[in-house]
Amino acid sequence: MRVLLLGKNGQVGWELERSLAPLGEVAAFDHRGLDLTDPGMIIARVREVKPAVIVNAAAYTAVDKAEADNDRAMAINGTAPGILAEEAGRLGAMLVHYSTDYVFDGTKAAPYREEDKPNPINAYGRSKLAGEHAIRATGCRHLILRTSWVYGMRGSNFLVTMLRLARARPELRVVADQFGAPTWARHLADATAILLGKIETRQAGATGIFHLAAAGETSWHGFAAAILRATGSSASVVPIPTTEYPTPARRPANSRLDGGRLLETWGIGLPDWEQGLAQCVAAGVL
Repeated sequence: MRVLLLGKNGQVGWELERSLAPLGEVAAFDHRGLDLTDPGMIIARVREVKPAVIVNAAAYTAVDKAEADNDRAMAINGTAPGILAEEAGRLGAMLVHYSTDYVFDGTKAAPYREEDKPNPINAYGRSKLAGEHAIRATGCRHLILRTSWVYGMRGSNFLVTMLRLARARPELRVVADQFGAPTWARHLADATAILLGKIETRQAGATGIFHLAAAGETSWHGFAAAILRATGSSASVVPIPTTEYPTPARRPANSRLDGGRLLETWGIGLPDWEQGLAQCVAAGVL
């Protein structure tokens, strides 16, 4: 199949270019080659490539900056996915799009399922939910994969930040009352490729929204402590409440996602987050 990949230099997109290669020809673009704030460029690029699958790994992910830069966040995360979906529908192509745990408000006591009602509490979450709605409204064949706490070797993410801070400080203070599942970008990319392979083989099947995140759960503090242990850092990590680390954007206290639907429908699930971190460290991608 011919695949159009957006966001090739991001932490997920970089992994996807490798993971998707066995499926066929991958035409991969960064923001310079396909600017999601430019509707005309989006349409032109899709019609030029004529893909069977569009994988959108590009996004505005600066959660705090989105509070003041809402228009740009909404253009990239909300409007552009709808344009991609319209073009996918015109071609009869499949659109794969990544969404987030931040579409939920975090007040549920249990992991979130796909049928739970979204209620984002920050601008970033609202922009990502708008993208979900825009895609579904077109009626194109689509997979919206909600994930959480993505990390990897590239870009700005929690793992990279903790390692940088640990080199500069003997003690880190990290929030301990927000919970989720850290998800390695490589596992996310590999699972996406497996899923597309299964859909291609079946030539039909379930599409829609699925949760795809690492198994298990931890807090940001627990994740930080695990990172420093795994990398042999001598820095210590002190747990603090969210109230001691104010940010422009509110974060959900519960970011846990239930991956049962994807496992039941397609037999795909990700390893426990601790296993993912160990594999990331073993792969030498830090």
